[in-house]
Amino acid sequence: MSYSSDDHSHEHAFDGDDDSLDAYVWQLFLLINPGDDDAAFQQFAAYREAVGDTADDDIDVARTVGEVADWRSAFHVDAEDTRALVQAIDELAARWNLSIDWDGDADDDEFHAGVDADDLLTTAYDNLAPHGYTLWVLDTDDDSVAGWMTLSRDVEPMRELATELGIHLHRGNERG
Repeated sequence: MSYSSDDHSHEHAFDGDDDSLDAYVWQLFLLINPGDDDAAFQQFAAYREAVGDTADDDIDVARTVGEVADWRSAFHVDAEDTRALVQAIDELAARWNLSIDWDGDADDDEFHAGVDADDLLTTAYDNLAPHGYTLWVLDTDDDSVAGWMTLSRDVEPMRELATELGIHLHRGNERG
């Protein structure tokens, strides 16, 4: 299975038929950093440093990717901290000069009193979709929200890749 595209300058590191964990993780970084091969390469290098000599079966790919890409191409916040969730998603959307219309003043305490993480994720998903981006949310084992964004054209490759990596994810409008 290959997720490669000739558009990525650092892809030569893996053969198109390479089904190693590193090759899949590299493809994940390319998907969550669309058009930014340098960021993908830096995050991949940080991932490889973080996992070191750990056996593939012992690596929590979603957690490690989230740690090395946090607030650059991924987010992981407490689900109750709606302010942090808004900030994280705004930060990621700003990479593509996009802004989210939160349907209210996201700086206002009353706004946060009336919304939860699911409301915000759906709003962000709905705002990003017309611009060709998909917000993804990962299943977490605690009261947190984690995810990333990809180009909408990469929905199927993202689903396939997540399956290969054992990452359980949903589009932002499917959480709950």
